[in-house]
Amino acid sequence: MDRRAVNAWCLYDWANSAFATTVMAALYPPFFRSLATAAGLPPAGATAAWGYTTATALLIVALLAPVLGAMADAMAARKRFLAGFAGLGILATLSFTLLGRADWSHGALLYILANVGFAGSIVFYESLLPFLGRGSALDRISARGYTLGYVGGGLLLALNALWVLHPTWFGLPGERFAVKASFASVAVWWAVFAVPLFRRVPEPAVPLLPGENPTGWRAVPAGWARLRDTLRELRRYRQLALFLAAYWLYSDGIGTIIKMATAYGDELGIGLGDMILALLLTQAVGAPCTLLFGRLAGRLGALRSIQLALAVYVLICLGGFFMRTALHFYILALTVGTVQGGAQALSRSLFAAMVPPARTAQFYGFYSTSSKFAGIAGPFLFALVAQLTGHSRPGILALVVFFLAGGWLLGRVDVAAGQRAAGTLEEAGPC
Repeated sequence: MDRRAVNAWCLYDWANSAFATTVMAALYPPFFRSLATAAGLPPAGATAAWGYTTATALLIVALLAPVLGAMADAMAARKRFLAGFAGLGILATLSFTLLGRADWSHGALLYILANVGFAGSIVFYESLLPFLGRGSALDRISARGYTLGYVGGGLLLALNALWVLHPTWFGLPGERFAVKASFASVAVWWAVFAVPLFRRVPEPAVPLLPGENPTGWRAVPAGWARLRDTLRELRRYRQLALFLAAYWLYSDGIGTIIKMATAYGDELGIGLGDMILALLLTQAVGAPCTLLFGRLAGRLGALRSIQLALAVYVLICLGGFFMRTALHFYILALTVGTVQGGAQALSRSLFAAMVPPARTAQFYGFYSTSSKFAGIAGPFLFALVAQLTGHSRPGILALVVFFLAGGWLLGRVDVAAGQRAAGTLEEAGPC
C-alpha cells in the first residue's frame, strides 16, 4: 500500500466536503431562498423551488454517471473524468459570486451544475478506493477519508461562519458579501486540496471486456456493455440487491434532510447564524459518534446498528414537524450528528461485506451511482408537498416513509447468505 497515494486520496474528501458543508448544507439554501423571494416567490414556493433544483441536479448525475463510470473503466480514465467533474463544480461554485439579488433562475442553473460536478466527481473518486488496499485496509482508508471530510468541511465552515456572523472583523462590507466570499473560498479550497490526488494516486489499469475497444466515441458502447454486465451480475446476488433497495430508500431520506434543513429553517424564520452554528455542532459530534457506531456494530452488527440510526431519523422528522425555535434546530442538529456518519459508514461496510472480491470496483461504482438515484425522490416529494400545502412542515413529515420502508427492507436482508454468495463469509466480521 502506497501511503502517499492513500493520504492524497483521503485528502480529496477534505477538499470536496467544503462544498457539502458550506454550500450544500449551510449557506446556499437560504441564499437561494433569498433570491427566489426577492423575485416574488412566496416563502413555501421558494423552499419548493430549492427542492426541485436539488432533485434535478441529482437526476442529471444519476442518468449520466452509470455510463460515464463504465466508460472511465473501459478507457482507464477515472482521474480524467474526476478532474472534469471537479472542475465543473469548482467553476460553478465560484460563479455563485456573480448572482444578482433576485437572480434565482440562474442561481438554480449554477447550483445544478455545481452539484453535478460535486456528485459526479465522487463517483470517480470512490472508484479509485478498491485499488488503494485490500481487506480491512479498505475499511481504515475509507474511515480516514470520512474523518478528514468531517474535519476539513467543519474547519472551513467555522471560518465562513465567522465571516458571515462578524463580517467587520475581517474587513468585509456586510453579510451578503461574506456569504459570496464563502462560496469563493469553497472553490479555492476544493481546487487546492484536490491537487495531491492527481499527483500521487495512479490511474489503475482495468482489464477490457471481450470485444471492447475503448478509443474515442467507441468508449460509449463499451460503457453501456459494462453497465449491462454489472446489472446481470447483480441478479446473481439477491441479498446484495435487497440491501441496495433498502439503501436507496433510507439514503434518500438522509440526503433530503441534509439538503433541505437550512431552507426549511430559513422558512421558519430561524437566523442564518443559528443555523450555521447548529451545523457546526453536527460536524463536531459527527466524527466521534461515527467511531462509536463502529464499536456498536461490533456488538449489534452493522445491520441492526443502521436500523437503530433509522429509528432516530424517524424521531428527527417528527421533531422537525413541530420545530418552532432556534433551540429546536440546535437539538435536531445535534441528534442528526449522532447518527448521520454512523449510518453512512456502516452502510458502506455492510455493502462491502456482500460484494464478491473479484468484482469490487465494478460493484462499488454501481453503489456510488445508485446513491445518486436515491437522492431524487426525497427532495422532489418535500418540494411537492410544500407546494401543494403552502407550507414545508408536511414535507418534513413525509420523509418518515423513506426511513420506515428502508428499515423494513433492511430487516429482510440475510447478511450471512449474502456473504456466502460473495464468498466472503469466513473473512467478514459480524454484520
